[in-house]
This record gives sequence, structure tokens and C-alpha cells, in this order.
Amino acid sequence: MSKNDFPESEFRARRERLRRAMEAAALDWLVVIHPASLHWLTGSETKGYTSFQCLLFPQRPAPLTMFARELDRSELEEDSWVDEVRGWNGREPEDPMEAFAKLALDLKLTGSRVGMEVPAWYLHPNHHRSIKAMLGPSLAAEGTSLVQDLKLVKSPREIAYIRASARIADDALAALLARVAEGRSELELAAAAYGTLLAAGSSQPASTMNLVTGERCHFVLAAPTPRQIRRGDPGHVEIGAAYHRYTATLGRVWNLGEPTARLRELHAVIRAASDACIGAIRAGVPATVPHEAAKRMTTEAGLDQFRQHTSGYGIGPGFPPSWGEPVNLFGGNRYVLEAGMVVSVEPHLFIREERLGVRLIDNVLVTETGAELLSRHPRELVPLP
Repeated sequence: MSKNDFPESEFRARRERLRRAMEAAALDWLVVIHPASLHWLTGSETKGYTSFQCLLFPQRPAPLTMFARELDRSELEEDSWVDEVRGWNGREPEDPMEAFAKLALDLKLTGSRVGMEVPAWYLHPNHHRSIKAMLGPSLAAEGTSLVQDLKLVKSPREIAYIRASARIADDALAALLARVAEGRSELELAAAAYGTLLAAGSSQPASTMNLVTGERCHFVLAAPTPRQIRRGDPGHVEIGAAYHRYTATLGRVWNLGEPTARLRELHAVIRAASDACIGAIRAGVPATVPHEAAKRMTTEAGLDQFRQHTSGYGIGPGFPPSWGEPVNLFGGNRYVLEAGMVVSVEPHLFIREERLGVRLIDNVLVTETGAELLSRHPRELVPLP
């Protein structure tokens, strides 16, 4: 991803939307930290999120200053829409908070009303404490939701990138299933999928692949291992493709040989739950409604105690370790679905005592009248010869 993946006019429109949101929140500055927020506002995709970095975003139009490691300067100056890069930690170690304090003084943050993103994974608690002490009463709001809420509804170009990711994920799944054979390892299957992803134009997915077979099938988020496949084994996978970082996910269940009656039963319940969930998705519907539709299917089958997590969630540009957005198809979620949102639908059952699990994953585009399925791969249980 770089500033060239969207026209400059789209970035300008995004920044203007954020300024209006900041004005409504009575904020003069926003300290932008989440890498997906930085990406949405400037096109940046550096790995600087492994250390402290931020964008100092003013409510009134003014130059944009990026605070980042000195080693990220070249990439930020050439591949993102920022006006100035203030670097820290060059040839000798430097405390980022000491350098940030100088920048805050230069920009006169103290005495202003400042909001700050406080995202999981990307802000060290010590840095959070230091900035709070540094800005004192000027730190007026925790502004984590300001940018993330603005980027939930995708632009036409963003949707085009997600469609491209969905096509790549379909191809990667087909390559993986073609490699399933007795004696092959889970890692070999993953290699086939990853090779297809990268060759087809996907960047590295933000989250690692979930892939299990045989007795490991009750593991929910496990990575592939050297375990070798045996005839009769079930398996399931979640693949994420990321075209220009815009993610699409896909998950299917297969069986090497004839599936057991129990596996067919569980898959039928999950297919019904998926259909019910997708059928309840449309603009104007609270995000809890599709979840309840899926939950009814597992409850009526007497299996709801084997659900482990959300029925789905928002999908967007991803940075390790996640590609998810805060729209959760889950009880208590505050969001209402809007046309242009993209959500993953992934009802599931994982039964530890039976060492068995089933999860069906599809992405859909929310429309005014329903949901458009983005994947083309068949949604049936896949028996492999």
C-alpha cells in the first residue's frame, strides 16, 4: 500500500471527514496511532507500529506531521501523504517520549484540546502513561473510535480491492484443497495457499492462517503443523488474502474420504446458521440481529453451547495481528449496519469432547436491500477422494 493506491482527492476527502468529526467532538488535535488509521489517512504502511509512531492531526487545515523512527523516514516521505516527518532514534538510541515532548511543545499541543487513539497492540502502556502526564488536562478525549468509525463504510475503490482479495482467497483455497492427500502435512497445504496468495498479488495477510486436520479439528485458531494427513481425516481452514492490504477471508471444511454422519450433521447446522445470518444482513439492521439469526439455528439444533465467539465482524485493511474492524455480529455490539460495510460471516461449532470443529467463513458486502456474497467457492462440505 502507498499513497498511489488511491487518488489524492480520496485522501483529502477522508481528512476533511475527520476534521468535521473532530469539530463535533471539540478537539483541536488527534494523536493518530493505529496503523490502519494512519493507512486510511496518509497511505502509510510502514512497520513502525512495532515501536512508537503517530500522526499529529490538526482540526484546522495545516501541515501533517508524522512522528516515527528515523529508519522509516524514506518510506514515509515517498509513499505517504505527510508534510513533515519528525524522526527519532537514529544512529544512537533515543527515548521516543523525550522526542515526542519536544514535538508537542513545537506544535503547542499543551493548552489545546487533544484526543488520542488508544489502540490495542500498538500503544505501549508506558508510552500511554508518559503522554497522559505530558499533556495533562490538554488530553481531553480518548479518540480511538473517531477514525475507525469513519472508515467502516468503504469507497468504491476500497470495495474493488476487497473484491480482488476475495478472488485471490478463492484461488488460494482451491490450491490448498488440491494438495490434500494422505501423508501430506498441514504445512504443505499452507504452502500451497500462501504461494498462490503471493503469486496472485496479495500482500502478506495481517493474521496467520488457521489450519487444522484430524484430531486437531476442535482447535479454534491453531496454525498449521507438520502433522501428516490420514485417510478419513476432516480439516478446516481460514485463509486471508490482502490486496493492497484490503482483506477478504474464506473458510471451508473438507474431509479426505467419506465424511462421518456427525460431521455432515454439524456442517448442515452451520450452513443453516450462515444462511440465516446472511439473510438478516442489510443496511439499517443492528449488528446484533444477524448474530441472533445464526444463534437460533445452533440453539434449535441443541448445539449452542459449542459456539466459541462472534458470528462475524467487520473486515478492512489489516496490519498484524488483525484485519478486523469493530462491527461485531455479536451480542451487545453498538453498531448498525450500513451499505458499503464489509463483514465476515463465520458461524461455528467446536466440540472438545469429540475433537471436532466446523466453521464456514464468507465475506459479504452490505447493501440497502441485503448482502452480496463476495466469495465464489462452493459452501458445501468438501469430500475429497
